[in-house]
Amino acid sequence: MSTLVPPHGGVPLKPLMLGGDELLAERQRAKELPAIRVSSRERGDVIMLGIGGFSPLNGFMGHADWQGVCDHMRTLQGLFWPIPITLSTDAATADSIDYGAEIALVDPDGDDVLAILRVDEKYRIDKAHECQQVFKTTDAAHPGVRMVMEQGEVNLAGPLRVLSDGGFKARYGALFMTPAETRAEFERLGWRRVAAFQTRNPMHRSHEYLAKIAVETCDGVLVHSLLGNLKPGDIPADVRTRAIAILIEKYFAPNTVVQAGFPLDMRYAGPREALLHAVFRQNYGCAYQILGRDHAGVGSYYGPFDAQHIFDQIPPDALRIQPLKIDWTFWCYQCGGMASARTCPHEAADRLQVSGTELRRTLEQNAPIAAEFSRPEVLDVLRAHYAGQAAKP
Repeated sequence: MSTLVPPHGGVPLKPLMLGGDELLAERQRAKELPAIRVSSRERGDVIMLGIGGFSPLNGFMGHADWQGVCDHMRTLQGLFWPIPITLSTDAATADSIDYGAEIALVDPDGDDVLAILRVDEKYRIDKAHECQQVFKTTDAAHPGVRMVMEQGEVNLAGPLRVLSDGGFKARYGALFMTPAETRAEFERLGWRRVAAFQTRNPMHRSHEYLAKIAVETCDGVLVHSLLGNLKPGDIPADVRTRAIAILIEKYFAPNTVVQAGFPLDMRYAGPREALLHAVFRQNYGCAYQILGRDHAGVGSYYGPFDAQHIFDQIPPDALRIQPLKIDWTFWCYQCGGMASARTCPHEAADRLQVSGTELRRTLEQNAPIAAEFSRPEVLDVLRAHYAGQAAKP
């Protein structure tokens, strides 16, 4: 019997990926089906459904689930879920599909068939309503809002049979781990209480400090890197994960950290996305999620700790995973090391605020970076990346 936190919903993981002869047969059959090319965001959702990251969902949400998730963060059946998981297309294509028909979902960047969807429902939504509920804004400058407003007019809903991981395993190898694989690795290590650290950036000293706080209080930490699409200017996943691997090797005790990646695009939904991260981190076997400043935020749309506060606003039975909330962290010259607003008594002038945005800006300008900001081995990887970018015509 596993001692890890159970998957979301209290039922076994529900990966929708086919295997063996059934997979081969369905891939062949999919070639004869009408096809829809999905967006990058939808590809990530398909793959998460395939590997069990979105357990216990069995496909894309219908209108009642969409409405319930937008307004109450609950599906029609009462399952806690913070962000709608939907698939859209244009009206003409939707009109050409019969109810109960099957369609092939094709990768946005090639001809790979990701899944077969049985279309049980077709419906239109109020996109502005979804944006206001999920992102707390309808500002078109918000990247998540823009993503929703640009999607097709009609949502298609129904169960999925997933046929591909979208090439993530081929590209990232052992770094791309399914929930079943992370759970098996935690069991192998003898871990029971695992904390998840979410990152879409290389880990600077503040990130390192957050992870080490969790190492002190839990059996281990899953450093979980986003492998899907980001906004312009963010550091690519292969560069970021290489920098993180060096940091773990040089500055963490052995067998205290597992690095893995997941295939989603960022939605930049701030508090609601923090809850979605908690849902699937529970599926990956984590009992805690580290929440520092501005989790999953963008610009100034959310307060620095809104993603922490939202965990106090959901019902106590919504999740088994718990937040590990940590205050502002920084390098304090008086303390002589990393500290937080809860532990450091000194003035702002004594503190070096460490942020990924500032690190990227400094690297882009090829300016000096304080030793207290990032480990030198990490900076070597990042400087090589920016030098390569500058050398491109």
